[in-house]
Order: sequence, then C-alpha cells, then structure tokens
Amino acid sequence: MRNFLSLTRMRIQLALRNKMFFFFSVIFPLGMFFVYSGIFAKSHPRGVKFFLGPVIALNVMGSFWGLSAMLVMFREHGILRRFHVTPVTATDMLASSILANYVLTLPTVFVELLFARLIFHVNTFGDPLALLFLVTVGTISFASLGLVVASITNTMQETQVLNQLIWLPLIFLSGATLPMGYLPKSAQNISVFLPATYLVSGLQNAVFSSFPVRRILVQLVALAVWALLSFFVAAQLFRWEPEVKVPRRAKLWAAATILPFFFFGVWESRNRQMLDQAQAAFRAVDEPANTNPAPKSAPSMRVVPNTNRASPQP
Repeated sequence: MRNFLSLTRMRIQLALRNKMFFFFSVIFPLGMFFVYSGIFAKSHPRGVKFFLGPVIALNVMGSFWGLSAMLVMFREHGILRRFHVTPVTATDMLASSILANYVLTLPTVFVELLFARLIFHVNTFGDPLALLFLVTVGTISFASLGLVVASITNTMQETQVLNQLIWLPLIFLSGATLPMGYLPKSAQNISVFLPATYLVSGLQNAVFSSFPVRRILVQLVALAVWALLSFFVAAQLFRWEPEVKVPRRAKLWAAATILPFFFFGVWESRNRQMLDQAQAAFRAVDEPANTNPAPKSAPSMRVVPNTNRASPQP
C-alpha cells in the first residue's frame, strides 16, 4: 500500500507539470463554467444551476484527454521503462493514474460550486450524495477511457487524433454543450448510445432536479460497468516499452468497451426516461423557482340570515 500511495503522489506531481493535463482538468472546465454561467445563463441563479451539471460533466470528461496524452508521453520518453524496473505492476500504474486523476478533479469541481455560490448566488446544489457518486464513478470511467486510448496508440500524434474523434461527439451530442432538449430528435436518438449522455443526464438530474441516488441508478450502473470493462481492457493492453507495437486485436478489444452502452441505448430508446427528464429540466429553466400553487382560501364561515323565515304575527 505504501508503494501504491507513493506512486500516486508521484503521478500527481507529474500531472501538475503536464500542460495538456492541467489545461483540460483545470483551465478548460473553469473557462466553460464562466461562459455558461455568464453568457448562456445570463448570471441568473436558476440558469446557472441548470448548466452546472454539463459544466461538471465537461470537467470529469476532460480528464481522459490529459491522462491518455500523459501516459503516451511517458512511454515515448522512457519514463514508464523506469517504473517497470521497480516492483510496480501494470495494474498499480493504471490504478494510481485513476486515483491521481480523481484527486486532481475534486478541487476543480469544488471551486466551480464555490463560484456558483459566491458569484452567481446559487443557494442549493441538489442532492450532494448523488453528485459525489456521479463525479466519482464518472471520473473513474472516463479516466479508464483515457487508459484504453493510451494503450492502443503508439505516438502522441495518434493519441491526439483519436482523442479528437472521441471528444467531439461526446460533447456535442450528449447535452454537455447544447441542452438535450434543444437538440433535434435524430441527435437525441444517437445520444442515448454515448457514455457522456449518462454522465450529463445524471449530474443535471442530481444538481438541478435534486434527484436522489435511487433515481439515477441507471446512469450510475451504466458508467460503473463501463469503467470496469475499460480498466480490464487497458490492463490487458498496457505496454511499458515504446518499441512494443499494438497487436491488431487490441483495437477490437478497445471497441468492445462500448458494448454496455449499446444495450443501455437500446433500452433507453424504448423507455426514453433520460430524454424525458432532459426535456422536463429544459422546460423548467424559465419557470419560477416556486411552482407550487397558492393555497385556496378557506370557505367563509359568516352566517347568512335566513330571509325565508316567517315574520311574527301581531
């Protein structure tokens, strides 16, 4: 355990020195936070709260880009070869990378919530436990995606090209950049097969709609299954030496990691639970915060004199 913690601490120090990792884990999420809050939400607290889910999702998702690039750089420069001569296994290296990535993600999420409270006067953040669960599972799952990318690419150029091919559909079709309720039906039908949609949907439901953990179990289970499968594949394909080339079957293994979202996508296409929740949240942004109808006034207890009663005879 001591070796694992020392390796994690070293991975954190190396990550902070990596400009690409620092950009996608810190600078990019905070920049998107102010763009969404100041321009799209127009600094309105309810609008800022609506966009907090997608902003935090971008923070969590962006970790895979920096992590994959950093591991490939370590392999190209021979840094992984130095770790290989120590009593460190491939599983230790990958798990410490995920833990270091998680430790670096949490402060940025906390800063975003703090800015939302102090600058834009957002008083509540939904269900904190559901938010924590989603950030944790989402960080592990997308970090595992970064490990898979690093395992099937040989050079930094290949890694950047593959990251872009993965990144663009994830952010534009999942509701991370444009609200899901704003997308056309064709894009919504594709989005249910993307892992980012489950992260964005879960975070928005937890923060904006205050859903508890039991109401976002589908998103949590989908991301957790994907994380386990991706980590297993990355551990099988991990390479210490830059001279070791990727076998042909490696890309088939990497493509197989998306299978859970094929089945979840088919189920969601029939159920449309996430899509309906996204539509409801999108419509609720412009509604007043207190939508409860005013209580009806109590019926009058005033006694009305009976005018039909016969008057007394003289």
